[in-house]
Amino acid sequence: MEPKVVITVLLALIAVLLVVGARLKALRFIGHAAIRLIVGALALFAINAIGGQFSIHIPINLITSLVCGFLGLPGAAALIVIDQYILS
Repeated sequence: MEPKVVITVLLALIAVLLVVGARLKALRFIGHAAIRLIVGALALFAINAIGGQFSIHIPINLITSLVCGFLGLPGAAALIVIDQYILS
């Protein structure tokens, strides 16, 4: 087989892998974001269930779920502080 054909086939294969890999990486990011969104909503539900005794209520919506999901415990604490001291 000629070297030009081998090099062309290898370059085409690399190009295909780069295109497919980029799409898979974007889908992986969307999947991780969705999982964090769901975990944030569940954490807010738990905070509202436990915090009802202490008059803590954080609405569960897209923004608060994202904050709680991506920032974790510091994000949940920030939402509680905002709810108690700024909004009240």
